[in-house]
Amino acid sequence: MTETALILIDVQRGFDEADFWGPRNNPGAEANMKALLDAWQERRLPVVLVHHDSAKPDSPLRPGQPGNDFKPELAGARPDLVFGKKVNSAFLGDVDLDAWLRKRGITSFVLAGIQTNFCCETTARMGGNLGYDVTFALDATFTFDLPEVTADELYRVTAANLANQFATVKSTKDILAGLS
Repeated sequence: MTETALILIDVQRGFDEADFWGPRNNPGAEANMKALLDAWQERRLPVVLVHHDSAKPDSPLRPGQPGNDFKPELAGARPDLVFGKKVNSAFLGDVDLDAWLRKRGITSFVLAGIQTNFCCETTARMGGNLGYDVTFALDATFTFDLPEVTADELYRVTAANLANQFATVKSTKDILAGLS
């Protein structure tokens, strides 16, 4: 039986800089990310941590800056793979994620992290297009307001974009119940 990997996208301290990003949604996202991480580690299932290495000079996610570091919720993580990326998809990072997953016979993954409608959604779409069984842990993601669109609206649109096309959208509670 194939294992399901947990892929945590861009869970970085730089996203705590409200002056840079603006208002966010889902204040419980980090607790859900941590719950997923803990469950995967307890079961010794594969964990992948991805970080965004921004090339923008004003970004808090630039390498070498404190904002590039993982958030405290990932303290104690024992990932099977850690790598950086400079674009919105983890499949286009410093490591060939597709090859890494396929080499291990992994055909499904649960996805969580930051930002819902950018790096998380893009990775889910690419994963679906590559034939993976993708589960999107919506409540273990968050995003920020954009001009004319609230973070909550973006959150709902991402769920609608992904559902039944690229991924199965589930709550952390439902995902964890399926592990038992």
